[in-house]
Amino acid sequence: MQTVLISGGGIAGPVLAYWLRRQGFAPTVVERAPGQRPGGQAVDIRGVALEVVERMGLLEEARRVRTRMRGMSILDPDGHEVDRSTEATFSSGRLDSEDIEVLRDDLVRMVYEHTREGVEYLFSDSITALDEDETGVRVDFAQGPSRTFDLVVGADGLHSTVRRLTFGPEDRFSHHLGSYLSVFSADNFLALDDWQMWMWPRDGDIGFVGIMPVRDSTELRITSSFASAPLAHDPAALRQLVVDKLASLRWEGTRLAEAARKAPDFHCDGVAQIRMEPWSRGRVTLLGDAGYCPSPFSGQGTSVALVGAYVLADCLAQANGDHCGAYAHYERRMRPFVTLNQALATETGERASDETFERAKNALSLDS
Repeated sequence: MQTVLISGGGIAGPVLAYWLRRQGFAPTVVERAPGQRPGGQAVDIRGVALEVVERMGLLEEARRVRTRMRGMSILDPDGHEVDRSTEATFSSGRLDSEDIEVLRDDLVRMVYEHTREGVEYLFSDSITALDEDETGVRVDFAQGPSRTFDLVVGADGLHSTVRRLTFGPEDRFSHHLGSYLSVFSADNFLALDDWQMWMWPRDGDIGFVGIMPVRDSTELRITSSFASAPLAHDPAALRQLVVDKLASLRWEGTRLAEAARKAPDFHCDGVAQIRMEPWSRGRVTLLGDAGYCPSPFSGQGTSVALVGAYVLADCLAQANGDHCGAYAHYERRMRPFVTLNQALATETGERASDETFERAKNALSLDS
């Protein structure tokens, strides 16, 4: 039974662990956080990714916990409504679509609960070194003892440690798209009832502010963007920067800034894509944002990760122990799908046409 270490306990890593275990592998997931990370924006499960979730037996639960928006308002900088829609929202697209929008933390919880039996999880730990030879990969951990695995998969996000240790510095592969994106939770101080609000301020460098109620409208998830060249990855400094920018808004600036300052799940990072080839070296390969992040502006990051996890497990299962052949097959199947989905953010702007979007989200068959 081949052992596989997966770095990253978000969505892609545990989904890969699920499929690997089904195929007779022994997966271990290492996650830096002490458990499932709270917060995060709403994410979309679209096109072929819905089939992955269905094959996992999670589609009914995903539909049960999906967001259920009635529509959205577009506000001017003073908070006056200038447009509205009851047919679509900017976070999820058309409201009559078969696609599913769920909170990221709900999807993480669902996948973890579906995999916790039969998958070894190492929380509060991380990889510090990888040393490969002809028999496996010796892995050093920040907390636990060193261990050897047959294969290693980096599913550890935009700032992947596995990618850095295997391929080199992040700046060789990360392509900044000119913006930063923040997301955090707050009490529903606007009393929104399954109704989103979006605003494009005309002053300063704030790109947009989006506010959506979640969890039966008891909570808000607040997203904002601002234009910037790459900044140092300093969480405290980024939070203060967002707080200051929100405070400058004419509409609800004080309360939005205070919510950002207090939020226990505040997150802010650069909007970027990872572009590299190949995605594998030796016994190590990359999955999801670690190898081919399409950026939040594509609207397809979660779906691409779900599909990538399924395809990688399928290729390994077909390879009869030939990991090099499996990794090459994985890349041949996934790269056209990744390229189309990355193009949603770079070639057609933040909101792709319906035709382009439909083509991108369905541009792969799970059974090929």
